[in-house]
Amino acid sequence: MEPTTEDIRPIHRIKFIIIVCLQVLAGILSFFVFIFFLTNPNHLRKIQNQALLVLLLINFVQLSVNMPMVTHFLHSGYISPATGAYCKFWMYVESTLDASNAFTVAIMSIQRHTLIFHPSVFRLRTKRCIYYYFPLLLGIVYPMIFYLVTVIFYPCDDKQWDFRLNMCGDTICYLSNDLILATFDWIVNTGLPIVVIILANVTLIIRVIQQKLRRRQTVSWAKQRRMTLQLLSIACLYLLAWLPSITTGIMQQIDASDYVYEIQEDYISDLTYFICLLLPSMCLGLLPDFTKWMWKVFRRSLKLLNTHGTGIG
Repeated sequence: MEPTTEDIRPIHRIKFIIIVCLQVLAGILSFFVFIFFLTNPNHLRKIQNQALLVLLLINFVQLSVNMPMVTHFLHSGYISPATGAYCKFWMYVESTLDASNAFTVAIMSIQRHTLIFHPSVFRLRTKRCIYYYFPLLLGIVYPMIFYLVTVIFYPCDDKQWDFRLNMCGDTICYLSNDLILATFDWIVNTGLPIVVIILANVTLIIRVIQQKLRRRQTVSWAKQRRMTLQLLSIACLYLLAWLPSITTGIMQQIDASDYVYEIQEDYISDLTYFICLLLPSMCLGLLPDFTKWMWKVFRRSLKLLNTHGTGIG
């Protein structure tokens, strides 16, 4: 029997309100960024913006496909439809998009080193395809294939699904039945991208500072400072969102505890949703011309409204 409105936990109501508000804002912001690229194609000629667009497209799919399933659960307090097929679909979508998002940011963080210190590498089409486009494509295709095999095609007992928990429990099938596969997923698809994001951005800042301190510096600190700090802020977002989950995951592996599991289920696991909810606003620092464009659109809209109002008067 599905829970009534009175049965829905207060923590779910709070999560629902916060997530919906941030989801709407992130969706609107992403929509305007896409319009910006469509109306200003010259910005897409900048190679660094191409990876950023890929990231925002992945993030937009998360906002429009995965997050509605999350908010529906938080609003109703129950998985609906309560079927194994729906749970597998949800698990596949969320796992694939989370991994693609993290891998894309990790790849961008590494590529930024080349863009700043060795920009000539990407001038040749062959090298650009090998070192820029192929890693981005791999970061998207690999999670799709991996979770297709481990989630969709992996045999699963429908009795394992818990329709009272977010994403039907997220601890079933290969995660609980195959320790080697689950460990590989946890290390490679979750831990590795986060480590790469943090290390790549920290070393980037160190390299930029070292260049600044040299008399014959080849990199302009004033030009790269904003971009470097914005990448660091994105790295901090991933760190704050994933580190608690990774920590509690290690604790559960060492000594399984219902208390730790309840904290993880009620508070910690949902922190990862803030990545896709906050990422569009944080990416704006990598698009300084977008703010100027938005301001121009806003001023033009005000002029049109004033002109229309004057004409009516």
